Amino acid sequence: MTQPTTDELKRRSAKALLSHAFFRLESALTIGATILLTFFLPQPFGWWQWWYWLVLGGVGEGMIVWSSVTDERTAQKVVASLFNQQYDPRSIKSARYREAVKQALEYRTQIESTIASTPTSILQTHLSSSLTGVADWIAHIYTIAQRLDTYERDELLHRDRNSLPESIARLRRELSTERHPEVRQQIEATVATKVEQQRNLEQLQAAMEKAELSLEQTLSSLGTVYSQFQLVRAAKLSGSRAKEVAQSIDSQVESLQDVVTAMNKVYGKP
Repeated sequence: MTQPTTDELKRRSAKALLSHAFFRLESALTIGATILLTFFLPQPFGWWQWWYWLVLGGVGEGMIVWSSVTDERTAQKVVASLFNQQYDPRSIKSARYREAVKQALEYRTQIESTIASTPTSILQTHLSSSLTGVADWIAHIYTIAQRLDTYERDELLHRDRNSLPESIARLRRELSTERHPEVRQQIEATVATKVEQQRNLEQLQAAMEKAELSLEQTLSSLGTVYSQFQLVRAAKLSGSRAKEVAQSIDSQVESLQDVVTAMNKVYGKP
């Protein structure tokens, strides 16, 4: 499954936030009350016009939407929910890789909360620029976890990797005693095929080991970045420190992209 870009997630987040604003309980009550009052109590006073209810309802609904969109806590909850849906840990069967994705999502939520509570607006802007890199980071972590999960549960690959050495050794023993030219040629071709298969499986195993190390390293780096965000906010340092955090994230995203690209080639995915 192709993962969405950061811009796509931003658009989805904005739509989700507006949807939440319109469909929250307060909004539904306001719309319902406006309709009922317009039809059943169109003129409670002599000077009152029925369409006044529509104006009041529209103003009330606008205030509800505005408060929802501008409320940091609401935005955090909506965006966190969107990330949890897009990068659903439950789709990963292996417990350790599922926990890795959950931990990455928790780090992102905490980092966003830290940025939102940063008192200095200029510093908050610098820190917010790093959040895009964190989103890319999580997308890569999720992709790596998916690939590792698929590989770990592929019993056929593991069976072949375990059985090939003995199979190749057996064929070579047969080859050492076989005298018929055509049979020898067939055995040699089979050995060559199995040796190539074994080499590919070894390369795949090495790639997966590298990916697993990258996953662990990235989670550790996310924890470090979170502590850096806390330090920047607590110490009220200049924006240059926040820029360093952003550059560190961008560098790690690039290295993760190399791992993801290699794994996608193995599984024939774009």
